[in-house]
Amino acid sequence: MPIKHKIIVTYTKDLSVEIPDVETLLLARERISKYKITLDITSKPLKNKMIEVFTKLKYTDVEESKKKALFELLHSTVVEIEDTKIEKNEMKKFILCDLQIEVFPKIREAFVQILRHSGFPEANFSGEIDFNKLYEQRSNQ
Repeated sequence: MPIKHKIIVTYTKDLSVEIPDVETLLLARERISKYKITLDITSKPLKNKMIEVFTKLKYTDVEESKKKALFELLHSTVVEIEDTKIEKNEMKKFILCDLQIEVFPKIREAFVQILRHSGFPEANFSGEIDFNKLYEQRSNQ
């Protein structure tokens, strides 16, 4: 059964675009299709049945290169939990899966726009992130 909740606010908490020089920009534009996205999701409890969920996206060249651009976005979602009795595993699934399915499309779009405005007009993410699989992987750890 889904957790009853209300999203209070979402915002970009931190943003980093690191392109050291024009040579790096030109090389990164050639290699942008080889860049990989990594995702880290954490949370912290707040007062009054609220939690803050942090979704961190990092987009980097996975191959060794001295000339790399780095893109990071830390997005925060503050959620009020309306249910009163929630088991730990239910909350974990909500944070890693259900909430991400709800908010990630907007996070992705913001991140793509940042990339495009940072000199990568063709930037786009191919494929979808399987949040159910992410939850299962974290549950097995």
